[in-house]
Amino acid sequence: MTRREFLLTTTAMAAQPKKRPNVLFIATDDMNNALGCYGHPVVKSPNLDRLAARGIRFDRAYTQFALCSPSRSSLMTGLGPDTTKIYNLQKHFREVIPNVVTLSQCFKNNGYFAARVGKIYHYGNPGDIGTDGLDDAPSWNHKVNPKGIDKAEEPRITNHTPERKGLGSQIGFYASPAPDEQHTDGLVAAEIIKLLEQNKDKPFFLAAGFYRPHCPYIAPKKYFDLYPPEKLEPIPFTEGENKIAPPWAYWTDPPNWNMSRRQMQEALQAYYASISFVDANVGKLLDALDRLNLTDNTIIVFWSDHGYGTGEHGQWMKQTVFDAATRLPLIIATPSPKTKGKGCPRTVELLDLYPTLADLCGLSNVPQNLHGKSLRPLLDNPNAKWDRPAISQVARGQKVMGYSIRTERYRYTEWNDGKDGDELYDYQADPKELKNLAQNAKLKTELRTKLRTITKARGRA
Repeated sequence: MTRREFLLTTTAMAAQPKKRPNVLFIATDDMNNALGCYGHPVVKSPNLDRLAARGIRFDRAYTQFALCSPSRSSLMTGLGPDTTKIYNLQKHFREVIPNVVTLSQCFKNNGYFAARVGKIYHYGNPGDIGTDGLDDAPSWNHKVNPKGIDKAEEPRITNHTPERKGLGSQIGFYASPAPDEQHTDGLVAAEIIKLLEQNKDKPFFLAAGFYRPHCPYIAPKKYFDLYPPEKLEPIPFTEGENKIAPPWAYWTDPPNWNMSRRQMQEALQAYYASISFVDANVGKLLDALDRLNLTDNTIIVFWSDHGYGTGEHGQWMKQTVFDAATRLPLIIATPSPKTKGKGCPRTVELLDLYPTLADLCGLSNVPQNLHGKSLRPLLDNPNAKWDRPAISQVARGQKVMGYSIRTERYRYTEWNDGKDGDELYDYQADPKELKNLAQNAKLKTELRTKLRTITKARGRA
């Protein structure tokens, strides 16, 4: 090649527009931080562990609302629950903010192919599997609502809390003999892989919405076999432990729903099995990205809509603002990262995902009223200076709201604006939230002032 040809070639290459990064947006339902990459001593999650090795694991990531629809509506609109006004599982956010531009809609407006498979917005799980649920049509170019053999297997479920109504709020489980591919989550993975193959040459935002480990805990038997129940140790409950905070702080009543030790061991087995099943399906997506040579130009985000209690304070599932229910796994892997395989100790929120992805992908016409902040500085340096607490809330009926602020060290919570009590925990000295320091007037005032300032800016009345 002559010098002139070389110069012409390099000039032409430089003039070509830079290829925009793709986004693989992986959601899971009701998953806490029981993963190997988060240091859990029992749960096997090799695929999420390898994703964490590719990117940044956020060790203090929190939901805005410890319930599915309020959390997902907040994340996808980039607005706090007091702006969306979504506090339950029935109302759609467009009834309140009809012209909002959602996260995936913003990508669609920027020329991306935006599609979802499974649960991104709220579905009644498992009741609405196979339907649109509370989906949002303007958010997508394409959608798929898979329905697997687990729906047919529901009559075989063992239920340890028969007094609770609805499969989605019972401690129920079934070790299925059916293979992975026949389950709803197996179908989610297969359909996402099809979309990757069909759209690999165009910029895409693909959202994979897995349904597990949300109860009922149905997964192939081989995942149950990983966790013999007799080897699992339930979280101890001490008499009076559910009296440390105001009554509104607790959702599971009576503690542990009076399950026996053996029943709790079986519940843990089923929950962990469901996590490992999701992990296996995530592995299929990662393998497909590698096979299609897409990894080097795809941002991968893995998130849960909130955390999940498995016996802390005698509480199970969500709907509290204790750390177990509000803290969640969040992993972000970017192409050519400056830093990878590290944990970030800073306090972040699901609200931060919208501005982060818009920033990383250079989107235009991004809404200016988003409540979160781009995590790009923390992706470059997980220990970068960052002074943003996380705000979580949960409703008790129509009249009482619990608001909570979480810093790297403390959590302050007030119920009904403090009229029905408050809580203050120091996680450095008391990681299990067993000592309520609400009598510490100076610290409480400082955190309460910050909490109310932030929540007012996000729509709190």
